[in-house]
Amino acid sequence: MKSIRQYKNDIYAGVLGKILGVYLGRPVEGWTYEKIQEHFGEVYYYKNHKTGAPLIVPDDDISGTFVFFRALEDNQYDPELTAQAIGDAWLNYLVENETVLWWGGLCRSTEHTAYLRLKEGIKAPKSGSMELNGRSMAEQIGSEIFIDTWALANPGNPDRAAKMARRAASVSHDGVAIDAAVYLAVMEAMAFDEKNVDTLLDKGLEYVDNEEFKALVAELRRRCAAADDWHQVRQWIADCHGYDKYPGNCPMITNHLVLLMAFIMGGDDFNRSLMIAVSAGWDTDCNSGNVGCLNGIRLGLEGFQRGTDLRKPVADRMYVVSADSGSCISDAVLETRKIYRAAAALAGEAVEIPKERFAFEYPGAVQGVMPYDKNVEEQVLTNIENAYDTTGEFGCKLEYRGLGAGVHASAAIDTFIDLKPKGVEGTSYFDVLCSPTLYSSQTVKASLFAPAEENPDFHFFIEYFDENDQLRRADGPVCRLKKGENRIEWTVPDVGGHAIFRLGMTLESRSRLDGYIVVKTLDWSNAPADYKMGRSMEMTPALTPWTTTTAWLKTFVSSADHFNPDYTVTFSICHAVDNGVVTTGTADWDDYSVESTITFSQQKAAGLVARAKGHRQYYGAVFTEGCALIYKQANEKRKIIARQPFAYEIDHTYTLKFVVKASDLILCVDGKEIVRGTDSAYARGQAGFVVDSGAILGDRFEVKAV
Repeated sequence: MKSIRQYKNDIYAGVLGKILGVYLGRPVEGWTYEKIQEHFGEVYYYKNHKTGAPLIVPDDDISGTFVFFRALEDNQYDPELTAQAIGDAWLNYLVENETVLWWGGLCRSTEHTAYLRLKEGIKAPKSGSMELNGRSMAEQIGSEIFIDTWALANPGNPDRAAKMARRAASVSHDGVAIDAAVYLAVMEAMAFDEKNVDTLLDKGLEYVDNEEFKALVAELRRRCAAADDWHQVRQWIADCHGYDKYPGNCPMITNHLVLLMAFIMGGDDFNRSLMIAVSAGWDTDCNSGNVGCLNGIRLGLEGFQRGTDLRKPVADRMYVVSADSGSCISDAVLETRKIYRAAAALAGEAVEIPKERFAFEYPGAVQGVMPYDKNVEEQVLTNIENAYDTTGEFGCKLEYRGLGAGVHASAAIDTFIDLKPKGVEGTSYFDVLCSPTLYSSQTVKASLFAPAEENPDFHFFIEYFDENDQLRRADGPVCRLKKGENRIEWTVPDVGGHAIFRLGMTLESRSRLDGYIVVKTLDWSNAPADYKMGRSMEMTPALTPWTTTTAWLKTFVSSADHFNPDYTVTFSICHAVDNGVVTTGTADWDDYSVESTITFSQQKAAGLVARAKGHRQYYGAVFTEGCALIYKQANEKRKIIARQPFAYEIDHTYTLKFVVKASDLILCVDGKEIVRGTDSAYARGQAGFVVDSGAILGDRFEVKAV
């Protein structure tokens, strides 16, 4: 068997293929075949600009695929990972009625139904069983659309891919929906080594016991072989296996046949396979995303170069929306690293993965670096591309022409969502809930290569939302780039607790220059040195008792029943049952303190959260039942780490400070240490609040690196 290192680029190609397919299909999702044909005919390129949608949008196909897979990491890459453990990941990373899923209701949405079963304490695989939910719920498409990562983590190992895919699919589905998901995952795992379409289709069926399913696949293959054009096969699917032939609102069979048709009739043309999947209608983004992943693996990165360039406008960007909110603003490289690490762990291999957030280590990768879109009449940046193939200098190449007095060459990377995007309303069925990836007082570090004797000046800048939710800009110091390697650092200034929307890089010169620089690495990591949010009236002058949300509040993600700005302090948090959690930050925050002044109302327990990864994996430091305690939340289990009697009073206010340093966990109240414990289960993660059955008011919020 090959080393996992030999599959590295093909894993990345599979991730790319998935997101390119989703973004191609998303603008026409829900359109009839006739409407697609009338407006666009064969869809070879993105149509978001024709439908009023942004290109990069939140989508369940992407979020579910890359979120539920984290169960593997959370369980130390256990090769025998259970369906129950994957179901636990659903509960940990989903925010009910908000993230990833179509929340269409019990026995209406398959995934929502499965979530409610899990929430009731029904473990997977029973949560997705036909026995419990009925055939119409069990045999929908959702099991297939989330399945790709289980194959990507098992390159060349169809046996384990089949086992993991079956368990992952069973969380929410049953019957033929599981068969189809396993069939796809097996073909994807084999496609790392086997490139022949017919061989993949044949060998994949060895992992399926359903004879009716096998017969259906055989019939489709006969139809494809006999047809002159894919439209003829599509008509057969509509006549014999259209939506009207099956119960439910998005049946597996119809869409799986479209996927296979696109795979077979697209041949070795990546773009054509996506075109067929999208142009055929039905669940366009799901089918295109799945065939995109399969052919991304099979055809490799070279496959993207044989047709229209679908990579450049996407620029690796993706939203992975979950309760792990600091991981939402992501890219294909970051997600590939997680899969590559998992694949290596499962194979018992050690691999090197860059420590820097941006290292551009895959051919063609730019990790979301885009031309800066302000002052475009003065913009002389001419191109952004991966430098590996063109200069031999590994990184992101920024080319400029005519750089001189009065103009600039600028690129930027999103670190948060645009709170006021143009033309977004009504263009996505899913919200983007996220936290920024960059915070005040963090230090941005870059390694830049400048090839010329005379090089431009360089400086960082940020754009952030002010107290009126308007974008403002702050610039870093200017430095002249010398020939060769340049290392530049900038500590992000205090912006009053507001969200930093993006990080930019600007090149300027007084004399005319044509050339390029290469951004070799770019990074910021770990907890901010001193991040502060003040009182709400300091951050939002127009706040009233009836204000329910603000821009700065959106930097937190809440699974509490009510999380609102409070005009007297900063936050109000209410939750009717246990474990109402609110978090901000990123998954790499390690040793830090989180502090807030909290007014305790009637509640079972309440306090602070640290090192959260999702909303059911974290450390809590709370007041409850006459004591202060520190606990570890591990899915449904809450383990008390340390407890100390403490006679706190209801309707009184206390300043809580929760310190996490290595394995030491310390709760201080009003400046005095009250309780201390040790635990090493969670090394890093987000910070915030927790409320069990009650309400609190939070005044200020501070995070400081320890």
